[in-house]
Amino acid sequence: MAFPITRNRRLRGTAGLRSLVRETQLTVDDLIYPLFVTVGTGIKEEIASMPGVYHLSMDLLKQEIDQVVASGVKAILLFGVPATKDAVGSSAYDHNGIVQEATRAIKEWAPQLLVVADTCLCQFTDHGHCGMIHHDERTGRAEVHNDSSLELLVKTAVSQAEAGADIIAPSNMMDGFVGAIREGLDTAGFESVPIMSYSVKYASAFYGPFRDAAHSAPQFGDRKTYQMDPANAREALREAEADIIEGADMLMVKPALAYLDVVRMLKESFDLPVVAYNVSAEYSMVKAAAANGWIDERAIVLETLTGMKRAGADIIITYHALDVARWLRGE
Repeated sequence: MAFPITRNRRLRGTAGLRSLVRETQLTVDDLIYPLFVTVGTGIKEEIASMPGVYHLSMDLLKQEIDQVVASGVKAILLFGVPATKDAVGSSAYDHNGIVQEATRAIKEWAPQLLVVADTCLCQFTDHGHCGMIHHDERTGRAEVHNDSSLELLVKTAVSQAEAGADIIAPSNMMDGFVGAIREGLDTAGFESVPIMSYSVKYASAFYGPFRDAAHSAPQFGDRKTYQMDPANAREALREAEADIIEGADMLMVKPALAYLDVVRMLKESFDLPVVAYNVSAEYSMVKAAAANGWIDERAIVLETLTGMKRAGADIIITYHALDVARWLRGE
């Protein structure tokens, strides 16, 4: 059939019709809200490059958690900004570390709220890299050493699970990190704690504001030797497949917006839930344009996140989560 018998506009005529045939639904249940907790008291410090996102000290964290629960958002992604850093990131796996302390408190305040613990070392090392540094005497170069890094990442994951984290989310991009953490969790008695793997994490320019938020910029070099080349797509399938074999329960693509083709590839290739991380610069660009009156923030955000779901994301990590929850309620 062709025009005039076929008229695709028939199903677009009213809001009710459009809603009835809508293929993709964005809901509050799809969202994870990132939070940055820091040491000290009385701290609610807005991150300059991320308007509306704050460093929060423990004494003010409960107010934020109460807002999250009231919004209907079911999960948070927890990042910690420690008091001290060292070469081995020891505060990442300290029983009394900031992430561990915050996790215990959140699970006491809101047991039903899922705590997803970011498992990496970059916020906790004085060099800002996601693993241990090895100095090659032959070449004189410093490089991130893969296998020794795994040992500390396992310690970090186990300490987070001991504190009550519901999901472990390793973001370091070391080879074999999922298998090592899965074995470590199982050995420690946490075989039921799932792993949300940052399976496909690109060496992206979209992380700039996050490095302000987490105080995690590398002190030398960059992360291109362990995070993925933005030009590569087939490599993402190899990374994701390796993580599945090693025991991952969820697969993440980070960033989201420039990599929706990769989200679709993972969705079509594997049967695990796919997570898209709507990262800091994606958030900050929208905020900056909205502040200048150039865009409709609500419309842009809802369209963007719907696009991520349409591409295949089952879960979206976004700094817009609380606003989106409010907008979805019609407020």
